[in-house]
Parts: sequence; structure tokens; C-alpha cells
Amino acid sequence: MLKTLMGDHAVTKQFKTRADKFDFVEVKGSAATFFKRVVRDLEFDVAEMAIMTHLIAKTHGKPYRMLPFVVLARFQHPYLVYNAARGDLKPEDLHGKRVGVRSYSVTTGAWIRGILAEDHGIDIGRVRWVTFEEAHVAEFRDPPNVERAPAGKEIGAMLLAGEIDAAIMPAVPTDPNLKPLIRDPEAAGKRWAERHHAIQLNHLVVVKNSVPKKVADEVYQLLVESRKAAGDPPLLPAGLEANRKNFEVAIDCAYKQRLIPRRYTVEELLS
Repeated sequence: MLKTLMGDHAVTKQFKTRADKFDFVEVKGSAATFFKRVVRDLEFDVAEMAIMTHLIAKTHGKPYRMLPFVVLARFQHPYLVYNAARGDLKPEDLHGKRVGVRSYSVTTGAWIRGILAEDHGIDIGRVRWVTFEEAHVAEFRDPPNVERAPAGKEIGAMLLAGEIDAAIMPAVPTDPNLKPLIRDPEAAGKRWAERHHAIQLNHLVVVKNSVPKKVADEVYQLLVESRKAAGDPPLLPAGLEANRKNFEVAIDCAYKQRLIPRRYTVEELLS
């Protein structure tokens, strides 16, 4: 039995019925709450994993390899928000401002910093990033322009109170005063996709290096069958070549922000 961490996704629904092969840990909410246990405690044989966490874990020798199977992907533009009740704010205004994010190394944060640098000319080193928890990978060190929010503070409350100027949220907020900092985020996401010929990956699947290749291949095949049962959604691609460009763009995003020391090859992530 393979100890397995897997969230509830359309493409994993059938996969999660295979209790004959996998010992599934119960997941309430997002599997991300378990990622520290994956890369710190090495607890799972098979696990859902954020792409940026895997890249950083690779840097620090964590014994996992990735399968080219996407369980979560989205364009991140709507998740950077500001409090419109406190005045107008544009991406180009962020130099010197304080922006909240759960942790500096989280995948959504990395994608949004990349968008700000590439599309809006922002030097991300001139923004004060306010975080609320440690990175998943214990060895990762935040850059000097990162500060920790006071204990007990909550990102949405700080934004509404004006203690931070903007925030990268885990979900699009329902408060009518919290508006997307990137105007028309859906159109901006489409332009990004057309320019890069890629999607912004969030979560894929990793297997521990101690799992034999034959067994890992069987895991992957079960995932592919589960995806087929879900209608083969195009925004959740499976396969090396279907994801090669997606991996390359993610690697480049992480490297430019010094989350990783060099540009890994796609094959390195899978081995």
C-alpha cells in the first residue's frame, strides 16, 4: 500500500476509489495544508504537490520526482487584490508598497510576482512582501525584502485595515471593496497564455524516489484513466510533451526570482 496525499479534484475522483492500492490520508480543504509533511517529514509515497514547492524541494535534495499529471491549474491574475475603499491602486504603483502573501515561496505568489515583473515593469525587490507562515521547504530562506506579519494577524483583515496595500489571496474574495489590482484579469490571463503558449501550473503529483519505476508508471496510468473518466479536461493536461512548455515556463519563473539556483531541465523534475 502506498501512503498517498491527494485532494478532491475532478481528475482524481476515480483514482481515489482505489483503496486496494493506496492508503489515502483524509484531506479536508486543500491538500496544500499537508505539503510541509511531504517535503519535511517525507511522509508520503505519492502526493499532490505544488510546482514551486517541488522545484525548491529539488534544490534541497528532497527524494521526490514529479509525474506529468496536473490536478490544479489556473491563471493567477484575479488573486492579487487591493482595497478600493482606501483609494485607487495600480500594479505600477507597487514599488515601496506592502503586499501580503501566505508565504513567499507559494506557487500563486511566484506566478503573480512574475506577472508584475514581466507585464508591469515591477522590480519585485522594491516591494515589501508580508508573509504569514514559513515556506513548505524548511531550508528555503526568504529574501531580505520579506517580513513576517505579527502573530495572530490575518491577511484579509490587514488589507481591509490598511496595514498592507495589496494581497495575494488563496481565492477571489467576496468583499465588494476588494478589487483585482490587475484590471480585467481574465483578459490579462488570456494574453499571458497566448504569449507563453502555456498555462500556469499549480499542483501536480510526485512520487517518492524509493517507489520503483514500474509502480510509479502504474500510478500514472491510474491517474490518466481517472482523468479520462472526468472528460479529459484540456486545462489539466497529462503527459510529458503536453506539459513540457508548462514546465519550462514554471522553471523560468522560479529561476528569475532566485527560488532555485539554476534552470532545471524538464527531465530533471521527472527523475
